[in-house]
Amino acid sequence: MTLVPGQNATLTANRLVLVAGALLVLFGGMGCRSGENTVGVVLETDLGEIAVRVYPDRAPISASNFLAWVEGGHYEGATFYRVTRPDNTTGPHPIQVVQGGLLGETLRRGESSPPGGGPIPPIAHETTDTTGILNERGTIAYARLEPGTADSEFFFNVADNPALDTGNTARQPDGQGYATFGRVVRGMKILKEIQGLPTIAEAGSEVTRGQMLEQPVVIRDVRVLDD
Repeated sequence: MTLVPGQNATLTANRLVLVAGALLVLFGGMGCRSGENTVGVVLETDLGEIAVRVYPDRAPISASNFLAWVEGGHYEGATFYRVTRPDNTTGPHPIQVVQGGLLGETLRRGESSPPGGGPIPPIAHETTDTTGILNERGTIAYARLEPGTADSEFFFNVADNPALDTGNTARQPDGQGYATFGRVVRGMKILKEIQGLPTIAEAGSEVTRGQMLEQPVVIRDVRVLDD
């Protein structure tokens, strides 16, 4: 850009406005509240890094559980193994998620794994009404069977999925929804790439058939950020 006399101050002011606006969009989209305690976590995958902020203040049970799995090193070598999208979602109100954790091979065979088999026991269910964190694009939440069975398996919402919020019985008759506890701050492009990978038509259970990835994406490393 070529500057002309008297333009420097105006450009500087305009840049400050643009930067402030960008920060407002970024942090507004993250859903952070002023003075809120958040913890950063980075998941390093075969396709790149996904950075999230988890909310221990708003979702103390779920966030603390996720951090315990991370800090214990349990997700190293875990995979993203299941994706849902308009062409493979069953049931009412199609959802779009990328699911990961430790049970990829078990679910690929169409088997169910009873909760509590891992090193950390299942946790009490936190509703989206309680936390105020909806299943919106970019949020991270726990997979579960019955309420109170969430342990190691989690998913990212890659679109707004109101059918997964508390009070909606379209996909879960119990109406308790899926517990959200954080939000992506970097890596949505990676998640969209994972969501678009080829799936196996015959793998999975009746509910997950056609949603299991041909080649699960390995989570090489997961670490808590020092900030």
